[in-house]
Amino acid sequence: MKIILATLAAVLTMSAGHAFAGIDDDVKATFDRFVAAQNAHDVSAVRELLLDSPNFLWVTRGAPIWGRDAALKRFETLYQGTWKLSPDTSSLKVVVLNDTTAQLFVSIMFNIGPPGQPAPDAPFLMNQTVVKTAAGWRIANILPIPVPPPATAPAK
Repeated sequence: MKIILATLAAVLTMSAGHAFAGIDDDVKATFDRFVAAQNAHDVSAVRELLLDSPNFLWVTRGAPIWGRDAALKRFETLYQGTWKLSPDTSSLKVVVLNDTTAQLFVSIMFNIGPPGQPAPDAPFLMNQTVVKTAAGWRIANILPIPVPPPATAPAK
């Protein structure tokens, strides 16, 4: 409910002519660095982009991972196999909630596979909350939602 109210407040504020200049670009640049670090399997670069908080949340395969350190350990394990993110940047949308918080949405293709195994395409809808800290913009949560396969018509 808080997110809905914050989103509504942001929309009303923007429609009143108050723009959050530059936040969209900063959030997009943070996401671009995140994708590059993920695809390079660069744990140090990913560490710098994630909020250093026990409240950092990443939901993966339906399970919550709380805290930056726990998330980094999981990423290190995944990096042993195939782990590639391919966002559809034409679908990327940033919703600015206030001058220190934004939400990012993008369609993204994951290629995830164990070492030596093929990595099939897995489409997701990626949602992230990004917050501004003294050190810059940091990702506070990663909430990927798998896109279900298209429904097939019943046989006649």
